Amino acid sequence: MSRVVVLGGCGVVGSIAVKTLTSIGEFDEIVVADLNYEGAQTCVSEIGEGCLSSVMVDASDPDSIKEAIKGSDVVLNCCGPFYKLGPIVLKAVIESGINYVDVCDDYDATKILLAMDKAAKKAGISALTGLGSSPGVANLLAKLCADQMLDEVESIDILHAHGGEPKEGAAVVAHRIHSMISPIPMYLNGKFETVEYFGESGRALEILVDFHCIGAYTCYPYPHPETITLPNYIKCKRVTNLGCVIPTQYYDLIRDVVRLGIVSEEPLDVKGTEVTPLDFAIAYILEQREKILKATDFGVQRGCLKIVIRGTVDGKPHRFDFSMASVGQSMGEGTGIPAAIGAVLMQRGKITEKGVLPPEACVNPLDFLLVMKNQLKLDKVSGEGSPLIIESIDADGNLEQLEI
Repeated sequence: MSRVVVLGGCGVVGSIAVKTLTSIGEFDEIVVADLNYEGAQTCVSEIGEGCLSSVMVDASDPDSIKEAIKGSDVVLNCCGPFYKLGPIVLKAVIESGINYVDVCDDYDATKILLAMDKAAKKAGISALTGLGSSPGVANLLAKLCADQMLDEVESIDILHAHGGEPKEGAAVVAHRIHSMISPIPMYLNGKFETVEYFGESGRALEILVDFHCIGAYTCYPYPHPETITLPNYIKCKRVTNLGCVIPTQYYDLIRDVVRLGIVSEEPLDVKGTEVTPLDFAIAYILEQREKILKATDFGVQRGCLKIVIRGTVDGKPHRFDFSMASVGQSMGEGTGIPAAIGAVLMQRGKITEKGVLPPEACVNPLDFLLVMKNQLKLDKVSGEGSPLIIESIDADGNLEQLEI
């Protein structure tokens, strides 16, 4: 009997991962584990498959985690924010001796998780960190391009924009705020550096990006972990990660709140009541979000992940653009589906490296794309409605769309 536990299983990302795991049918038992036990039960009943069960778990409590994951083959961690919960969860999983996959998109948390590599190897487990959209799909498409499409890689620029999801959780907003106040890692001119989101170093990287399906938006530095992992596995001179949230008015609101400095986690006394500025900021942002979506008549959720990889073929400059674009699909789907595929590959024995590793270090991109092709119906990359578009641009500017 194969068993997978999805931590944060009734959240925006976790619920999609659960649905994907159910549709693939690799596991005999899928456990929806969440602090919100009522939500976990609802998730199970709505999907309505006999392989599903629910359990309450507190991802900040190691004993609670160990009890929830006992007897599992794989743990899939979708609990955020990862800069708070990621290290706690992975430590508990390593001590339990269970293989692990997560969607960690905080670079500082990723550094802590990667530092647990020795402990994971000693426990004899494989721990795959950062298998969502960005990081995750971005890493694997970059690896595919470096291994099979370019002779040499010059630069990898990861760009993303999305918005309009029906639900947005506090952890998502906390992650965005954290992304703006943290030093942001980039790999520039062959060296690891950090830039400041609101400083000159960050502004120098801002760029207007034309995304398939959703239009052109200015992208800003994001502290996603691809910039600290990809250069260790792909020889190149530059790796950047830039993104934004749409509609622009909503992203500007978050930026303005952070600029004002209403993001401290130290409580303040407000007329006899303790109020944490960060909690207030998140609640205010989420409340305003609904008004902004309505005022802008935003419509359906949409997004695009674009990876631009430059290098050489036969000694001549060449560029490949990979775009995962969708209208009507949420961030949860863009993250939850790849995460579920990672758990499936782990269970199938396709991930054999022991230790804590990013996707490009332990996942064969073709193994991943084969499962993703079936899930997302990538029958023809260039076909109408396909979420994956690959464009090849040669030294003379000739553009060709490719298929996997």
